[in-house]
Formats: sequence, C-alpha cells, structure tokens
Amino acid sequence: MTKEFQDKNYWALILGGSSGLGLATAKKLAQHGMNICIIHRNPRAQEELIEAEFDEIRKIGVKFKSFNADAFKVEKRNDILSELKNSFGENGRIRTLVHSVAKGNLKPMLSEDQPTLNTDDFNLTINAMAISLYDWTQAIFKSKLFADDARIISFTSEGNTKAWKNYAAVSAAKVTLEAITRNIALEYAPFGIRANCIQAGITDTASLRMIPGSEQLKKHALIRNPFKRLTTPEDIANAVYLLSKDEARWINGCVIPVDGGEHIS
Repeated sequence: MTKEFQDKNYWALILGGSSGLGLATAKKLAQHGMNICIIHRNPRAQEELIEAEFDEIRKIGVKFKSFNADAFKVEKRNDILSELKNSFGENGRIRTLVHSVAKGNLKPMLSEDQPTLNTDDFNLTINAMAISLYDWTQAIFKSKLFADDARIISFTSEGNTKAWKNYAAVSAAKVTLEAITRNIALEYAPFGIRANCIQAGITDTASLRMIPGSEQLKKHALIRNPFKRLTTPEDIANAVYLLSKDEARWINGCVIPVDGGEHIS
C-alpha cells in the first residue's frame, strides 16, 4: 500500500470519529501514513469499545491523539488546538479536516402523541451539524495549523433536497453545511484551503438507525441503487482519501455524491 502521506507530518483532524464514517475515514487515512486526531463525545460506558477501535489505528504506526470532549464549546476547542500546536511541533500541520458530526433533533413538525420541532431544536441541530464546521475552520486557521495545501471535507445526505419525515432540522442543517462549505471554498482559497461536501448514499450507521423509518430508507435505497447495495463507511472513507491526495487539489466547492449512482435513479 502506498503511504504517500508518511513522513510529511500531515494530520487529519476528525470531528466525530469514534464510529461510522468518521472512524472509517480515520483508519483509511492512517493506512496511507496520515497522523490522526479524533474529537468525539461518548459516554464512559462505550469507552472500552471505542479504545479498541482506536488501538487498531495506533497499531498502524502513525501518531494518534483523541479527545472525548464537547467540540462545540469554545473553551474546549481552544484547549484542544493549543495542545495540538504543542504536539505537532514546528512542522506538523492539518492536511485534512473532516466534519462527521451527528448531533441533532429528529422530531416531527406535527404530532398528537410526541414532542414536535421548535426553534431551539433547529438552532441546536444547525449549530452542531453545520455552523461548527465554520467555527473549527476559523479556529484552526487563526492558530496557523492548516497545511499549505489543506482539505476540508464534510458529510451531507440526499435529505438536503428531499423531504423525509422527522428530518426537517437535520435537512436544514445539511443545506446550511453545504452553503458554508461553498463560502469556505471561495474565501479561504487564497490560503491554499479546499472545501467539499460528500453526499453519502444510505449507509447503515448508528446515526441512520436513529432516524424514524430508517428501515424503509434502506429498503428503498437497495431498489434504487444500480449496484443493489447500501453505501458503506469504507466507500466514504475512500472518497475522503481521494480528496486528500495532491491530485485532488483542483476540486473545490463541490457537493459530490458518493453512492454508487443511487441519486440518479
């Protein structure tokens, strides 16, 4: 396996990397020689399972750091970046920032027997799943921790244009995420930063299973998908790896479907 990132002191900072797309991405980039920093938020009861996954990355031989912290608090973000600056040394830089945050409200707009969406639900979801991308981008930039050729990659879904029940707040967040990504791509380009969204196909992750009606979404995806299978976290991790390569430097400001053609049917 080619380890094109080895010996370059490149780091991937992954927001939400303890499972699903973020964890698969961490493993993929590590296999190609990129050092890994994962920021996640999990209860103590899951710690043993998560550390077992992190040990797989450590065994690859790259540098590895993790923080079980609230990535949305300014003080925590500043503390983490300060620690990373010390850990990176003079030449360590963040080549790839991956936004894989799944924190939001999956409530209906109308219901007689369960809570419905309110303004606070929308604010929490949009802040966590969209605006936090800008917050981290800005903080890393001000800390001068980005590589000269850096990549910012976030994950959106087909719910950005299609209405799914109980998905209104997350859908609004995904659309906001894409808008923020486009402006990052425009305004940070003079500083060597590229930003893109990956529109993942239906992927059987813990986040998907939280969506009411997720089984129907999976069944429908299997019918629509030209390859008659669901997207896997590894499919998405492969795309992040490709976007992190030198050859992808001219891809900027895009929403890229990575779904085996699911979106065309």
